[in-house]
Amino acid sequence: MSSPETESTEPVLTDLTAPSQGIPEVINTAPGLDRAVRSLKAGRGALAVDTERASGFRYGQRAFLIQIRREGSGTWLVDPEVLDSLDPLARFMNGESWVLHAATQDLPCLNDEGLYPPELFDTELAGRLAGYPRVALGTMVAEHLNLKLAKEHSAVDWSTRPLPESWLNYAALDVEVLLELRDRVSDVLDQQHKLEFARQEFDYLLQLPAPEPVAEPWRRLSGIHKLKNRRSLAIARELWLAREALAKSRDVAPGRLLSDSAIMVAVEHRPGSVPQLLQTRGFHGRSAKRDAPRWLDAISRGKSSNDLPDVRQHGNGLPNPRAWTEKNPKAAERLGAAKPLVTEVAEDWNIPAENLLTPKFLRQLCWEPPAGISAHSVDEALAELGARPWQRELLSAKLAAVLAK
Repeated sequence: MSSPETESTEPVLTDLTAPSQGIPEVINTAPGLDRAVRSLKAGRGALAVDTERASGFRYGQRAFLIQIRREGSGTWLVDPEVLDSLDPLARFMNGESWVLHAATQDLPCLNDEGLYPPELFDTELAGRLAGYPRVALGTMVAEHLNLKLAKEHSAVDWSTRPLPESWLNYAALDVEVLLELRDRVSDVLDQQHKLEFARQEFDYLLQLPAPEPVAEPWRRLSGIHKLKNRRSLAIARELWLAREALAKSRDVAPGRLLSDSAIMVAVEHRPGSVPQLLQTRGFHGRSAKRDAPRWLDAISRGKSSNDLPDVRQHGNGLPNPRAWTEKNPKAAERLGAAKPLVTEVAEDWNIPAENLLTPKFLRQLCWEPPAGISAHSVDEALAELGARPWQRELLSAKLAAVLAK
């Protein structure tokens, strides 16, 4: 398949510094929301949608600003934090097609607000399917619209109120040219005979269930792999749980209360008094002194707990492929033969291998293939795992030939 066209010389970019219709007001009242919905209803076409979160500042990943743009209506900025209800917006948006960039980042917090698209177009995912090596919004806007999109406010605290004008300007620009970008990438996909691939991928995104809660989320602590005994793991667990409860109650990102590295140091030194704790690296400042009893209680619980976690987490998934040679040599052979095949087909179509077939699906197929290996049985197995029709059409017969050897 042909690659997206590239220019031999660097294009001259035009700075996209301000929304074409000026900085929109922030909609934070019920009458204002009704007015926004009326205007959006009067527009035409799909909705360009984006959100701003306060990652690293607030607890969780909720939306602190929702940006919506529609041809004929312009851009609207909605503050979900202060509005009692987004029902009028939901009744409208839940019947319209959306365009997002990196939809998996925005859909969870939008769903939490009762907003669900019946259909969508994801410009980031579309860019991957089109074979673009870089798919960040700013990069794609530069490469395909010759516009420079500023990203200087991407990591600010969007829970700030009132929001500074420069931040609102930035937020509005994120949806300013999203619909135009959709059109350009859609044309490329059509030329590459991949538009149907994209449609199936977008439908799949809408059908994804909410992720299952992690059984032992405290094991995601940075540096926990260095802990080699169960008592240390128990102390780390209790400190994580205490930090999580406090962060939730104060609506603060956990890392702003206590860093992962501080937890690891406390596990190593196991301070038993407030002075000892405050001399431990990572426990400093006024908040550390105020919360010191909480952290000491957690350390004490970990020291005395009879519920000691295993050093290694017992998961329900497949073993790490590095262990397959010992645990399931035949599966290791199958995976060793199947991965180069997927890579070859991905290169032929200029699609990243992980987008051609989810690596987890390939591992599952190789670990436990169907009893009678054929193009049909492999196709059925991939379908049950969640592979889309276009992926199965490109891979099922070829994978069956490799697995049957």
